[in-house]
Amino acid sequence: MLKEFKEFAMRGNVLDMAVGIIIGASFGRIVSSVVNDIIMPPIGLLLGHVDFSNLFINLSRTHYDTLADAKKAGAAVIGYGAFLNTVIDFVIVAFVVFLLIKQVNRMVKPQSAPATPPTKECPYCISGGIALKATRCPHCAAELQAA
Repeated sequence: MLKEFKEFAMRGNVLDMAVGIIIGASFGRIVSSVVNDIIMPPIGLLLGHVDFSNLFINLSRTHYDTLADAKKAGAAVIGYGAFLNTVIDFVIVAFVVFLLIKQVNRMVKPQSAPATPPTKECPYCISGGIALKATRCPHCAAELQAA
């Protein structure tokens, strides 16, 4: 059983998938950093010094200045600012994956249909698909000139 697991784990597809997952996780952290540290601060500044990660709805009757204070106190809150950041993360990742797939599809040559062998048409019965070297039409048995 250990041998079978080793064969499974060492297949190219499994290793490729593992590398893809590791790179994808790292890419996700990079995108989160871009959103949280580069994109959201200017948007928050334009909207009046709003820190999206600190936006929340307090479901308890006690007032808290920040989301961290509310969570520290154990208050029930809806942290919609963090949700907004996550949605923006997703949109950026989806857009980058779209651009990547678009470029890969552009680089990969489309596979052409298999070439059909050259044929000729019978001048008597107008049937097509006759091999070029044929001397008789398979449909009407008329004599044909070889190509």
